[in-house]
Amino acid sequence: MALRKPPLRGTHDERGATFTEFGGWDMPVEFDSIKEEHRSVREDVGIFDVSHMGEITVGGPDAEELMQRLTSNDVTDLSVGDSQYAMITDEDGVILDDTMVYRIPDEDDVDESIAPTPSDGDADFLFIPNAGHDEQMHERWTSFRDEWGLDAEVHDVTDEYAMFAVQGPAAVEAVADAADGSVDDISKFQGRYASVAGVSCWVARTGYTGEDGFELILPADEAETVWDAIEAQPCGLGARDTLRMEMGFLLSGQDFDPENDPRNPYEADVAFAVDLDTEFVGRDALETAKAAGVEEAFVGLRLVDRGVPRHGYDVTNTDDRIIGEVTSGTMSPTLGDPIALGYVPVEYADPGTVVRVVVRGQSKKAKIESTPFLKDKQ
Repeated sequence: MALRKPPLRGTHDERGATFTEFGGWDMPVEFDSIKEEHRSVREDVGIFDVSHMGEITVGGPDAEELMQRLTSNDVTDLSVGDSQYAMITDEDGVILDDTMVYRIPDEDDVDESIAPTPSDGDADFLFIPNAGHDEQMHERWTSFRDEWGLDAEVHDVTDEYAMFAVQGPAAVEAVADAADGSVDDISKFQGRYASVAGVSCWVARTGYTGEDGFELILPADEAETVWDAIEAQPCGLGARDTLRMEMGFLLSGQDFDPENDPRNPYEADVAFAVDLDTEFVGRDALETAKAAGVEEAFVGLRLVDRGVPRHGYDVTNTDDRIIGEVTSGTMSPTLGDPIALGYVPVEYADPGTVVRVVVRGQSKKAKIESTPFLKDKQ
């Protein structure tokens, strides 16, 4: 099957980007170097093309109920412009995907000079599945809508829009300089429609790096206009990965996978995204799981010995008995140390516990560490 391409695939190629397959998409992995791009985000500002992320709108009289019953958090807490992180779980409480949910304004509530972008005029919610999951989640939403007899419109608009992330200490200034009005007053986890370089964008103060910044959703045919207007270091998925690992953020399909590594939100350390006072698919299973407690926990690991941990490497105790597995690992550009994420039995999960990671057949000393690894980003 041919890979899906972001709207700026040709532009990135001309810029000298190298590409990788990710979630069925042909995406830039780096433009200059992962280290340089990572450093730009931590110290200044970088811009990522994240158009591989899905965009699904949900509107109609029963939109709120449909979202409430298919995501783990409480969407009734959201005012227009608010967002929240949530899990999408199956009946057994296993995470199918994680997502950001935005309550977006109706067309009638938006200044006519800033026409709504992803709302299709009648949407109440916009949620963001991970790369390659948009069709699956669209089918899930429409199937449950029909089963429950709800009146809601669900649209997969992934191919109609581009999505950029502008991240770093200077990110707000960079977007503000390109915007036609004020955006620096948008609070964290809030968003609104704004004009950037004359293009209507959904501008949300959210991100996946641990730094301040915005995520912008805009029409695909206007992608180059907005990309060129924002002065920032172009960054690929390589730096996005090292940045999120330093924060201990989950990567769908790698730190959890419903088929290859099924996890519930308590094991994956995202209990804050679960509200058991709401009714959603998987809620009863998660109530039982919470009461029983978890046997394994998602933890950070920092290697003491030299070596770079990678996905799939074994974690052992000091007697070389396998106790867990690395799900993500890298050499941290900020810390200069090898770090990893993974699951270990709860009796090994306390920070400071000495374990070992098998790197290319060699056992390397490591210590359990709380995340984020960058403590000033908590």
